[in-house]
Amino acid sequence: MSTPETAAARASAAAESVTSSFGHQPLRVRGTWLAWVQDPHRRLQLPWSEWHYWWQAHLLDCLIDAAEREAEGGDAARAGALQWLALAQRHLRGIRLRNFGRFPNMFFDDMAWLALASQRAEALSRKLTGHGLPPAGTAVRELGRRLVAGDTDDLGGGMFWNTRRQYKNTATTGPGALFFARAGDRGRAQTLVGWLYETLFDPEQGLFLDGIHVPGKGEPKMSPEPRLTRDIWAYNQGTVLGALLALGDAGDTGHGEASLGYANNRPEDPASTNLERAAALVDAVDRELTVVVATPSGGAPGGASPTGEHEPEIRVLKAHGGGDGGLFMGILARYLGIAAIDPRLPVRTQATAARLVTDTAEALWQGRDERPRPGSQPHLVFPAHPGELASSSYPRGQGEPVELCTQVQAWTVLEAAHRVTKGN
Repeated sequence: MSTPETAAARASAAAESVTSSFGHQPLRVRGTWLAWVQDPHRRLQLPWSEWHYWWQAHLLDCLIDAAEREAEGGDAARAGALQWLALAQRHLRGIRLRNFGRFPNMFFDDMAWLALASQRAEALSRKLTGHGLPPAGTAVRELGRRLVAGDTDDLGGGMFWNTRRQYKNTATTGPGALFFARAGDRGRAQTLVGWLYETLFDPEQGLFLDGIHVPGKGEPKMSPEPRLTRDIWAYNQGTVLGALLALGDAGDTGHGEASLGYANNRPEDPASTNLERAAALVDAVDRELTVVVATPSGGAPGGASPTGEHEPEIRVLKAHGGGDGGLFMGILARYLGIAAIDPRLPVRTQATAARLVTDTAEALWQGRDERPRPGSQPHLVFPAHPGELASSSYPRGQGEPVELCTQVQAWTVLEAAHRVTKGN
């Protein structure tokens, strides 16, 4: 495991690389900032250009990570923390500008991600400056109201994926529950977590399925029964873990309602507490969502070390490629990082979570590539999969643009590793 100083330096390097490579002023509007979805970008940003709202939300989370990391340095580092907060403020303005002057959109999961990041921005600003961070407070209020509207009794509870209201899923209900828990609406958060265990939990794997279709809506037309989508994604496990930790032992942990026909996959022990469930979820992630890789110190992952000796293998989090999947593993790492330093969890669980985060961070760091940039300092490129080289994900000289999602993912993991290594 790296030292806190080394982990901080790596996180700082990722922060500088991502912001300098992808950051720009949308439509040249002063006081705003946004990230290109690719580097190099193909053309000027236009109002209809691809921009990925939810990728930007996770980038905002990373800006707050950087501000928190700088704030830990005491008074001398306070200026750095405030600079990151100022960039976060510009980023929120950029998001609102690009989203046609508003924060809400049609996807409840997108809104949940931005609401969570805005909560953190507002809280950190109040801690450091004594006042909130406009427009973070506005985003929290507007998006919070929309999230409440996505929580309905259809299919017994849970949150819809989007405003078409055809599909309820973990991708919305997990971050929604976490948002409500942090906002103080613990009853709603606990009910949402209970619905997830009642409806989308797979006891054989110990993990959460993607979602469930409302009968009579969407495809196939007029299906008489709810249909489960059984895909397992890393990020869905992360947000449920975060919600369980935010709720702790308070609230009803059982299933207060009778089974609803389609929900026949209850946990074996319905009386489990949130923290017991959290520990079990960390174990399931370690068992089901990891791969074994070799990460030679100072050399290329997946091979021999510079001395020719084969390096020991480590177990890292499984990534899901590029595109939207390029963020999934990083989101899971964020919440494993919280679990790793939660003293309410068993020591063994904390150690498992810490190992997964720090080993994944090490593999990403060893796989990095330093690439020259005309007229500026070289920048880092991280691989899409820990245990691989960045040159495998994004070959040099072939015109393959680097995706924002995978680089934000690597930054997220490195910030999580810093928190784990520092221990708070």
